[in-house]
Amino acid sequence: MRIGVVTDDGETVSAHFGRATHYLVYETEGPEVRGKEMRPKASHDREGADRSPEAHRVAEGPLHERMLANVLDCQVLITRGVGRGMYEAIARKGIRPIVTQLASAEEAVHAYVRGTIDDHPERVHAPHP
Repeated sequence: MRIGVVTDDGETVSAHFGRATHYLVYETEGPEVRGKEMRPKASHDREGADRSPEAHRVAEGPLHERMLANVLDCQVLITRGVGRGMYEAIARKGIRPIVTQLASAEEAVHAYVRGTIDDHPERVHAPHP
């Protein structure tokens, strides 16, 4: 199984999916971690990008596709914060989105494989007005 963790530094779970710059992808077998690798991630934070709610809605589909391109082989994707549109896009790709309060990527992955991770889908951000 592959478990993706949204990150900026390769150690912590990012609190904002859209702004994060990388994925840390763990290869697991049962409860054991067999390996991990950093992968780049497209983000909302592009220099000069229009950040208005209307521009975000228009660009959401293609941007979400680019953001998920490097984790389509993952079965799970862990973050500490994500918007409703991206949360739903992740699920449509057949990837289980997890919104956790755990800050450590290692701790979050180990909690997931043990079946003890805290998942808080109620913390998904509301869509833009």
